[in-house]
Amino acid sequence: MSGEPRLLSRRTVLTTLGAVPVLTVAASVLGAAEAEAAAANINPSAPRQAIRGFGGMAHAAWIGDLTAAQRDTAFGAGEGRLGFSVLRIPVGENQSDWSRDLATAKRAVELGATVIASPWNPPASMIETFTRGSQTNAKRLRYNAYGAYAQHLNDFATYMRNNGVNLYGISVQNEPDYAADWTWWTSAEIVRFLRENAGSISTRVIAPESFQYVKSMSDPILNDPTALANVDIIGAHLYGTSYANFPYPLFKQKGAGKELWMTEVYYPNSSDSGDLWPQALDVGEHIHHAMVDAEFQAYIWWTIRRSYGPMREDGQISKRGAMMAHFARFVRPGYVRIDATANPASNVFVSAYRGGDTVVIVAVNKNTSSVSQQFTLANTSASGSVANWLTDANRNVAPQSALSMTNGSLTVTLPARSAMTFVTSVSGTASPSPSPSLSPSPTSSPAPGAGTAPRVTYTMNTWNSGFTASISITNTGTSTINGWTLGFTLPAGQSITSGWNAAFSPASGQVSARNVSYNGTLASGATVDLGFQATHTGNTAEPTAFTLNGIPCTVA
Repeated sequence: MSGEPRLLSRRTVLTTLGAVPVLTVAASVLGAAEAEAAAANINPSAPRQAIRGFGGMAHAAWIGDLTAAQRDTAFGAGEGRLGFSVLRIPVGENQSDWSRDLATAKRAVELGATVIASPWNPPASMIETFTRGSQTNAKRLRYNAYGAYAQHLNDFATYMRNNGVNLYGISVQNEPDYAADWTWWTSAEIVRFLRENAGSISTRVIAPESFQYVKSMSDPILNDPTALANVDIIGAHLYGTSYANFPYPLFKQKGAGKELWMTEVYYPNSSDSGDLWPQALDVGEHIHHAMVDAEFQAYIWWTIRRSYGPMREDGQISKRGAMMAHFARFVRPGYVRIDATANPASNVFVSAYRGGDTVVIVAVNKNTSSVSQQFTLANTSASGSVANWLTDANRNVAPQSALSMTNGSLTVTLPARSAMTFVTSVSGTASPSPSPSLSPSPTSSPAPGAGTAPRVTYTMNTWNSGFTASISITNTGTSTINGWTLGFTLPAGQSITSGWNAAFSPASGQVSARNVSYNGTLASGATVDLGFQATHTGNTAEPTAFTLNGIPCTVA
């Protein structure tokens, strides 16, 4: 359903498919007086899914590129920023078009974001037309071009990598089941491509990106071991998808080691302003259900700058954007969603996340009156300051006076029709690891470093005085690693300024990167991603050797 030319037709399509109406706003159930909700119980030691991030689409050919200032607003994480940590870009049919989104992608990477890419069409030379219902000029990829198409995707990934953007993943096809204006794929065709060709693609593979999370598009992948082995991310769009269809039991059953991403949506529509209030609260509820019910690891908007999007055409953050920022700015890549009472009162939605000793709580109150809400953190007596931010009719992610937690308990007033994010620190609780559905479950617990030489990939994205380094560690042994430290020597003149998914020390010279609380277990065959941002004085060489728990690594 992506594509500017057809935005106004989508509501008709959704109605035809029997989807829930997208303009409905939940009715308020409370009167003018403040109501008291049941306690929202949060368990920092009960992990669910690891979070890869929140973000949006950039499509310069259709919508125009973001300006330099808009890129910083989108991917910066400070006050007045969206905090996006994922960027999605198109894969152009022609190599001459591949540079269109490069500037935005490079800046997103500099600010620590992950970049993925999706194609709408293969090169014209690989396409044939056929009759599909009443459409006489429907397009599909010729079977004898499957290998060439895999190379096309690989070439795009190589082009981006050579220009400073290491793609996290690339899709087989954008919305293969809603393709009157682009290329159709059946689920059987996707499975065949995954089985026979996707293994040659050098980055993570995403499929099927169904426009409405149609499970009949992704079930065949999960049910085919060979196809499943060659896909890394099950991607879905949520246009008109009812909340009842958000859970995916088959993925939980068969998706071990794979990721689950929501790669495109706008909500609730593309006809209203992104500043319409209180309708923008629907976006906060939608993200809540995407995280809690669907257990997605990423949430990506179509598109970043649009009248109905998170950023207005003038570059200012909209109310819908504020809803996204309540998650994106504070729930950073590598955080883990943890158990929380999801709906402590009617029209009150709560989710919680943990990264190290930091706990983030996001609460959306859609009622017309304020709600007194208690949050209790299990297995901790933590006390101290709680930072918090508020969006209501008059404020956008506005910092508020610090609150106080006592013995793991916090009671706050959620203003009428508002969203709030709370950030606090806890200690003395067991640290969570991602849900077993995200990586193979450990079967044993040998001493750290057991097994054969671990494999490390190290990718730099440099600019005039700085760079980011993305590191992947793969356990190639047969035993689980419980606790890891990666050792390497930074070349002269390089100094780390910040990092993610590991604790780096010291900032220069012989560096040790130690696991953080939620990613210390590395099962056989599993991979952990980490990285850092650094400065340099002209020397952009890479480390020449790595050790994991003292064992020399193979560098890929």
